[in-house]
Amino acid sequence: MSEANEQSISVKEFYDLFKETLQLEMAAGAGGLDKIIKDLGSNRPALAITGYFKNFAAHRIQIFGAGEMAYLRDLPAEEQEQAMREILEKGVTCMIVSRNIVPTRAMLKVAEEFNVPLLRTRMRSKEFSTDLSLEVGKKFAPRISLHGTFLDVKGIGVLIRGASGVGKSECALALIDHGHSLVADDMTCCVKIGKDRVIGKSNDLNRGYMECRGIGIIDVAKLYGVRCLRLEKQVDLVVTFVEWKSGIPEERTGLDKNYFDILGVSIPHIEIPVRPGRDMARLVEVAAMVQALREMGHDAAAEFNERLIAAMS
Repeated sequence: MSEANEQSISVKEFYDLFKETLQLEMAAGAGGLDKIIKDLGSNRPALAITGYFKNFAAHRIQIFGAGEMAYLRDLPAEEQEQAMREILEKGVTCMIVSRNIVPTRAMLKVAEEFNVPLLRTRMRSKEFSTDLSLEVGKKFAPRISLHGTFLDVKGIGVLIRGASGVGKSECALALIDHGHSLVADDMTCCVKIGKDRVIGKSNDLNRGYMECRGIGIIDVAKLYGVRCLRLEKQVDLVVTFVEWKSGIPEERTGLDKNYFDILGVSIPHIEIPVRPGRDMARLVEVAAMVQALREMGHDAAAEFNERLIAAMS
């Protein structure tokens, strides 16, 4: 049984969205396609078939696997109908038979009688439940578009932010020239996966293209090869470019940890001042490697601070 999902959609929307990925086909009850699925989780109605309805999750999608179908087929037709009526009277809005098993006549009859869509899938029950959770997560996960260029730098997903014209794309181009991979230029679509992961990706329209001021639009794959492109990557670090001005605060030790909130997830965040002569691409590379070390439990700033305190004492 999968976790509850708060997204509510009609059976028709569910069918249209997942027909291909979940290998669905209509078997009966098409008159009830406008019924609302209040919870896109799944439930195996094994106990319900026997007449036990305590804690029965009627609001979820009911999956009839090989076990449920074998039990039903062993019942006389009249008892099959009675069992299915008792289930559908609880407010079930959608049923799915797995393994491409042909529904019994009683199932088809009662589904039509109650106008409850009965679908079939070629997938096994466990496989279907797993893929259902994954597909629902992809379709309905919280998402936001952020202004910034996103790259995979040595395995670390780095989102580069900053004011327009500060040099994000130029830095990204230098990183790509160093062998790193572009995920999205200028606008990054961020999707929250689970409780503490954010995945960044590009939209379909501008995937693989970059705007370089003074040159125009370039095709990264044709210039550098497809190895320099990634479809998506987890956001591990946010780097913000700020215009350097005399007197602005600059991080000197790295002891203070700052975070950038994306969809409720705190992502490590650093600010790098931009001024003539600074190799911004190299600095972003080093920032990515520092973050990689921190994820492995090595913090150079903290370790040096401990050595310094030990030496002073």
